[in-house]
Amino acid sequence: INHVSTYLKLVEEVQLLDRYTAKKPAIGTLYLTATHLIFVETSCNTRKETWIIHHHIATVEKLPLTGTGYPLNISCKNFHVVHFVIPSERYCQDVYHSLLRLSQPAKLEDLFAFLYNPKQDEDDRRNGWGFIDSAMDFKRMGLPNEFWELTDLNKNYELCSTYHSELGIPKTARKDTVLGSAKFRSRGRLPTLSYYHKESNGAICRCSQPLSGISARCLEDEEMLQAISRANPNSTFMYVVDTRPKLNAMANRAAGKGYENADNYSNIRFQFVGIENIHVMRNSLQKLLEVCAMKSPTMSDYLTGLENSGWLRHIKAVMDAGVFLAKAVADEKASVLVHCSDGWDRTAQVCSLASILLDNFYRTIKGLMVLIEKEWISMGHKFTQRCGHVDGDPKEVSPVFTQFLECVWNLMEQYPCGFEYNEKYLLEIHNHVYSCQFGNFIGNCQREREEMLKEKTFSVWPFLWENRQQYINPLYKCSLGREVLRPSTLPLNFKFWCGMYNHFDKGMQPKQSILDHLLTIIQKRVEGEKKMTDFQRVIAHTSKNMQIKEETIIQLAPTAGSKQI
Repeated sequence: INHVSTYLKLVEEVQLLDRYTAKKPAIGTLYLTATHLIFVETSCNTRKETWIIHHHIATVEKLPLTGTGYPLNISCKNFHVVHFVIPSERYCQDVYHSLLRLSQPAKLEDLFAFLYNPKQDEDDRRNGWGFIDSAMDFKRMGLPNEFWELTDLNKNYELCSTYHSELGIPKTARKDTVLGSAKFRSRGRLPTLSYYHKESNGAICRCSQPLSGISARCLEDEEMLQAISRANPNSTFMYVVDTRPKLNAMANRAAGKGYENADNYSNIRFQFVGIENIHVMRNSLQKLLEVCAMKSPTMSDYLTGLENSGWLRHIKAVMDAGVFLAKAVADEKASVLVHCSDGWDRTAQVCSLASILLDNFYRTIKGLMVLIEKEWISMGHKFTQRCGHVDGDPKEVSPVFTQFLECVWNLMEQYPCGFEYNEKYLLEIHNHVYSCQFGNFIGNCQREREEMLKEKTFSVWPFLWENRQQYINPLYKCSLGREVLRPSTLPLNFKFWCGMYNHFDKGMQPKQSILDHLLTIIQKRVEGEKKMTDFQRVIAHTSKNMQIKEETIIQLAPTAGSKQI
């Protein structure tokens, strides 16, 4: 805490309880700075500190007075839960109201990212934002080619304000077709390329729901889908996948939106996959966290609670949809168009997962950065609303991105040698999504970040890249990663992610990860090999010098002898 120069509040003799063990609570001092809550334990010989960024705090709850003081429970968005007991009611009230204000700022400019300064100059900050370029990923896929091209029709965000400025579209799509399709799609989110599979010519495209209502149609939108279909010479049809339950999509029809009428679109195969909406997911997570909060549940209570939350069922639904897309592209060599309602939640989940299954690049440390930048950040996932960064409508908050990371973790469990990164990498990304320390996950689209964030905040990607040694999976085999992944989605393959939801609970055992231990051993071996190489270099250099000296002595010896004679 030495480098925290100022603090807003300081409360002494605060107790920190452990919710899983009955051991004596830690006693220490509670500090509130402009950006962090910090608990410094003073009851032990060694100094222990607990740091919580204010923006990680989801809820603060005051409980009734106990015999030891005034309880204050804090639940965080990264699932850290802390229980403090404060000796004075006035101090408890003071800390409570301060945390409410600091954890829920009124505007984006009050977030941590606008205060954070890692002591880099302007060039470093600017270069950091250019470290990951999602448009370059299309070039990696082989664009432009005879079927697809990149267009700058959205360079001023006039076509779609929530899309990237550079979009992949079929080469045969005329400008009026693109413009007309955008007008017929909710919020202008027209069909655009997400992933191109070079081996099959199949493409994954994404968009929002059409404004079809009961009977409306749009010739330009129909032509746009035909252009996508024609861009794949290996298939005579394309899939249109609506990620919503059919009843939800039908309800949207009554509001003038809905889904494609197959009679108006030739050569399409329509598919519903039934992923629930953001409200169902938010409630499901809340029920899951209630299960996690049980102190000593019976096995029956735990399993019943887990089942009633529906959480793993939702994870399976997202995974099933991603697998469907990957099989359609790799096995049937068909193209797929994906949408939900507005195309920035379920669509992002499904397209991202399918890309990971199809392309081993996204299973690397840098590849996952590119994927998140391309499918989530640049394509308009509403991070500010979904993560509750600022004070707003709580009904807009939903764990959409958390579910995506959990699906990736489940894939890693099935393919332990198939991913370059480890669980720690996923958890670190998740932490930074909610910490607001960097600018990447603030705002709702690329346009907002261009206007107010890139000149005032730093990018998270260089930070993660510099620390990439911590995130390496020691079991990774690049040769095994080239294949298309075909995971099983049977219920038995989906697990409760203890590393995410109980990551901070010290009372739970075991805490040592075998992979972390293996990674430590590998790092020590690398360090040992480096030292050995350095020693060999020194020995070789010393030997060479000694040899030169010996040769010099031999050459000089006769001369010295002749002078003596």
